[in-house]
Amino acid sequence: MTQNIIATIITLSLSLAWLRLMDALAHRGIVEQKLSRKIIHIGTGPLFVLCWLMFNDDPLARYLAALVPLLITVQFILVGVGIIKDEAAVKAMTRHGDPREILRGPLYYGVVFVFCTILFWRNSPVGILALMMMCGGDGLADVVGRRFGAVKIPFNKEKSFAGSAAMFGGGFVFALIFVFAFNAWGYFYQPVAFPSALYAVALISVVATVIESFPFQDIDNITITLAAISLGLWLL
Repeated sequence: MTQNIIATIITLSLSLAWLRLMDALAHRGIVEQKLSRKIIHIGTGPLFVLCWLMFNDDPLARYLAALVPLLITVQFILVGVGIIKDEAAVKAMTRHGDPREILRGPLYYGVVFVFCTILFWRNSPVGILALMMMCGGDGLADVVGRRFGAVKIPFNKEKSFAGSAAMFGGGFVFALIFVFAFNAWGYFYQPVAFPSALYAVALISVVATVIESFPFQDIDNITITLAAISLGLWLL
């Protein structure tokens, strides 16, 4: 238990340090506000999942790990409703500087991490795949789409073909790397086979890309994750 408590403290410290770094960069204008939001989106997940390696096999380990995104999510709520005043966090995590925006995308992001950690932990590729699809795919889609998204998707003028390509590529690469890394390290109860898992990740990336292109603002973190989990349970 001592190892897991220490791992929890280290995970929380690293996560908060990463968030405060991006908050500070956005607050000082070093990183553009919308970009800082997506850098947090992309980087927080891989950092958190890698911290799982510090925990042992105690049944309570997953709950202690999930405590980290839970505490951060509670902080998001307190900032979003105005109980905590944190201008740096608001600037880093919102599009327009309205604290209430944190109660949508960033809040859903945190909730997804809590549930994926508790339900799947590092013993299943499904949770890891879903989280990496959300971080690498959805995060990069916005970054690339804003810069190279001149050609829009016909049914959603807020999204572009460049963004969708980044969604597929980012989700596929992030998910593939983490799934096969944890598989190689022997964490999964049922090891995944290379050819079939490769095809499964590719198919899930395609479906997630289609879902991300739909005009459902602020709920991408939920819809993409649910789709990835559903298909992951079926294919993996």
